[in-house]
Amino acid sequence: MKSGAPKGENCLVDMDSKAGDLFSAEPADAAESGGVMGSLPLKELDGLWLPKGLSPSVAKEWFDRRRASIRPWAGFVDHRKFTKPRNFGELCQRVVRNFDTYNSNYTFIFLGLILYCIISSPMLLIALAVFVGAFYIIHLKSLESKLVIFGKEVTGPHQLGLAGAVSFPVFWLAGAGAAVFWVLGATMFVIGSHAAFRELEGGSEMEELFMEPV
Repeated sequence: MKSGAPKGENCLVDMDSKAGDLFSAEPADAAESGGVMGSLPLKELDGLWLPKGLSPSVAKEWFDRRRASIRPWAGFVDHRKFTKPRNFGELCQRVVRNFDTYNSNYTFIFLGLILYCIISSPMLLIALAVFVGAFYIIHLKSLESKLVIFGKEVTGPHQLGLAGAVSFPVFWLAGAGAAVFWVLGATMFVIGSHAAFRELEGGSEMEELFMEPV
């Protein structure tokens, strides 16, 4: 009675090919059943879980563009260039022109005030950590499967809102509202004072040109 099983060298060849198929298929199976990391596409990992438009490259490009357009800080704080406006019209002209001239400098002053406020308040650091952690978890869950709340899919902007709602009690305990008002008040005072009292680029001749009647 003949058997259909291969014999001799054919048997060894078949076993080797089967073993090769088994081991070659293992990484694919592992990738399919590897949990969260296995289900994440590479572009999601490269994007550091950030939604579209908030990638580190975009932030770096914005930062570099702002830094390149900064006016020299020595001239920005030169006390010899600060004088009292002669009238309300001159004050308005200074504010408008200086905001346009020193826009990037004012932006970094605003960011510096925010950083100072966060560093000086440990509770705000904790609240921010809770917000980032909540958003990270929510985003990972949405990558595994569609995250649906009240019958609606939670997309990128909604994920930020959901993370904000989760971390809101911590922000409230940290006094985030008072910190926001402090930053806004300090920014308006510092930047507004500089823009109002800093002479325009070009000195008094430029100011007289703007003040001439039309």
